Amino acid sequence: MKLKEFAREIGLSPTTVSRALSGYPEVNEATRARVMEEAARLGYRPNINAVRLATGRAGAIGVVMTKAGDYQFSEFMSGMADRLSGEDIDILITPMAEHHTGDELQLYRRLAESRRVDAVVIHSPRPKDPRIALLHQLKLPFIVHGRSATDVPHAWLDIDNEGAIRRSTEHLLDLGHRRIALLNGREGLTFTLHRLAGYKTALAVRGIDFDPKLVTHDNFTDEIGFRYARSALEQRPRPTAFVAGSMMTALGIYRAARARNLVIGKDISVIAHDDVFPYLTAENMVPPLSTTRSSIRAAGTRIADLLLQMLAGREAAEIQELWPVELILRETSRPAPKDASE
Repeated sequence: MKLKEFAREIGLSPTTVSRALSGYPEVNEATRARVMEEAARLGYRPNINAVRLATGRAGAIGVVMTKAGDYQFSEFMSGMADRLSGEDIDILITPMAEHHTGDELQLYRRLAESRRVDAVVIHSPRPKDPRIALLHQLKLPFIVHGRSATDVPHAWLDIDNEGAIRRSTEHLLDLGHRRIALLNGREGLTFTLHRLAGYKTALAVRGIDFDPKLVTHDNFTDEIGFRYARSALEQRPRPTAFVAGSMMTALGIYRAARARNLVIGKDISVIAHDDVFPYLTAENMVPPLSTTRSSIRAAGTRIADLLLQMLAGREAAEIQELWPVELILRETSRPAPKDASE
């Protein structure tokens, strides 16, 4: 069935039908719902290439993949795919070896000029992120996974990183820990700054001085977690607890503790941020890991949904979602040992 035949069948003009199927904001919701319902009933599917030609849209969302986020990337993309699977919208993945601001800005500029995507997702934002200013200037719709302290209006979805690390640190303080190490993300990122602020706030409320030797910043990998945890455990007095930025970092802490014959949940307490990976679950670690939980897959699904709303006409400045983070206590957060000097 062609567009004109379908439009005649349901008593609407081809233009109205085309705009309803393509998400144009000037088509009211009742009409759009009717068109979608009739399309399903009659088995009509528009010619995608024709729709894209008529609307001037590429039918794709751009995502930049960096090496530093490999282990999280697949979960985020799975969430986006869950939402976009029935929308006839593709995902264009552009790889980058490392984070280099100049190269990344050029990449986004190229995406905008090539018109290969209708919108893009920005990951790992910094305060006053230059990518946000550039995309706003280029008028390419975008949403930030995270947020940025900038005057440029932008759509964003973030989790309460400050609250997550503050609550983790407070809980460890309640258990009697006083030397708590924080294995944080790369310096200068918004979420890293928020997590450090939560850590410092929890200490300050209890009157405990901030010790910069207990805080490290780097990528979230098993090996980096192991190296930093091993170094921290060589301090005198050593930390009795760790707040880990990710599950992968926590794996490194487990290894470092075993290397020094320390028992997690007895000699050392650990709380990690858990992104709910299907191949690495906190419950199945030995011992089961206490976590602050937030699903990166759910974030991918929601970001895809918000992008569709933006492409249908919703204002970017209206979209600001801050998700709470749940603290789940298991066997790795226990009272501080009486003597932690050894």
